[in-house]
Amino acid sequence: MLEWVDHPDPSPAAGEVVIDVTASAVNRADLMQRQGLYDPPPGTTPIPGLECSGVISALGSNVTDWRVGDEVCALLAGGGYAERVAVPASQVMPVPRGVDLVTAAGLPEVACTVWSNVVGVGRLTAEDVLLVHGGASGIGTFAIQLGKALGATVAVTAGSPDRVARCRELGADVAIDHRREDFVAEVRRATAGHGADVVLDNMGAKYLSRNIDVLAADGRLVVIGMQGGRKAELDLSALLPKRLSISATGLRSRPVSGPSSKAVIVADVVERLWPMVEDGRIRPIVQDRVPLTEAGRAHELLESGGVVGKLLLVR
Repeated sequence: MLEWVDHPDPSPAAGEVVIDVTASAVNRADLMQRQGLYDPPPGTTPIPGLECSGVISALGSNVTDWRVGDEVCALLAGGGYAERVAVPASQVMPVPRGVDLVTAAGLPEVACTVWSNVVGVGRLTAEDVLLVHGGASGIGTFAIQLGKALGATVAVTAGSPDRVARCRELGADVAIDHRREDFVAEVRRATAGHGADVVLDNMGAKYLSRNIDVLAADGRLVVIGMQGGRKAELDLSALLPKRLSISATGLRSRPVSGPSSKAVIVADVVERLWPMVEDGRIRPIVQDRVPLTEAGRAHELLESGGVVGKLLLVR
């Protein structure tokens, strides 16, 4: 149950800024947190919300790159479902040119997640085949466009003919209705037996054996979710002949600074990914805008399974 209640206004600590929130967005992690299945990191506000856009209203000490009044978007560890949020300055990003301030609220989490996993961990190249599970989700719609922008062949799974069609509209070369088709067979058929070089997986245990099966030699499986369960048996003999690698990564729990930190990812996204958004190769996909005070209704919409792209929460 989500309730709109009063909290004290946040104050910026050293190295932080306070953002007056214009909009936030709903992510699967928010649903899990509401259900008591995904606690925020120690010391983080219990208010949900992993991203936002808005206007900087206060600066902490040692902040030199931002000014009060700057319009920004930000990657958060929590707190986006609020009127104001304090965030490390290193996790704040300029709004890409051509994107309005409200729509920008749906960019930080998907952009940082997809970029760090598909490019950073998965090392996707133009010669590769990328398989994205949940192609119609916020992560999926962004990953399709990034894969195509990098020149890769993109295959996706989705849960209905309508969602499959939307994935094709976004550029997916191969779109598979996982309720009716075997994605392993379909990806192999579409790639002349090659399979996928990189798999971006939100399902976890349920898809583990089939993801290993669909991978090509030297393939990389990157697990970013556990919607299909946490535990599965792994047959190592299936990995060795094809020299496969499996990575499991999370964004929220990464440190603020240092190697493999949010600061490193955010800086890389701004430098290398934002130009793709600004020139139109990647565009934010937004299903709907819901008043922030009705966040519970937005959670119901996402849980219903009919959302394509992102749901925004607007003040």
